[in-house]
Amino acid sequence: MSALERAKFETLEEPLRTRGGPIPRWTKSQTPGRPPVNARCEGISTVGLVKDAYRRRRCLIPIDGFFEWKDIYGTGKNKQPYAIAMKSGEPFALAGLCETWRDPKTDEDIRTFCVITCPPNEMMARIHNRMPVILQGQDYARWLSQEPNPFELMKPFPAELMTMWPIDRKVGSPKNDTADILEPIEPT
Repeated sequence: MSALERAKFETLEEPLRTRGGPIPRWTKSQTPGRPPVNARCEGISTVGLVKDAYRRRRCLIPIDGFFEWKDIYGTGKNKQPYAIAMKSGEPFALAGLCETWRDPKTDEDIRTFCVITCPPNEMMARIHNRMPVILQGQDYARWLSQEPNPFELMKPFPAELMTMWPIDRKVGSPKNDTADILEPIEPT
């Protein structure tokens, strides 16, 4: 079975329950607080928290869009959320890393993941200084392969293939799990 076939099996036929923020295999216990859900592509092959996962456990994170917040006044307090998707409306995949950590107290396997980020493309730079690494379909198999360092795949996705629009701030709360959170609004 190829890496791509294995990824399709694991993500489509047998979805895995995971949570954001990697817990490295070598960790003896979970640390308090939330681990980071993003990993910067710069230095990814050398940063202790993710370097082993980058070499051995890369994954695809299939999505049809994501949210990002623009800091309107540069204060960190007044932010406008944006929805970002492909102009075609098709789903796509983010470059990710996954880990499985075994809790020594409960013997439970905890599966975690993180999203790899890169500098923004021209569109994303209008609202944020980073963006998730979006992989081209033809690069999925290479990303999932045993190649130790496919660094050149971690680059800004072409802006002309993407779209974004301002949305209501209620997207920031999990209790607002309704389709209308994606409705365009006038930006603040």
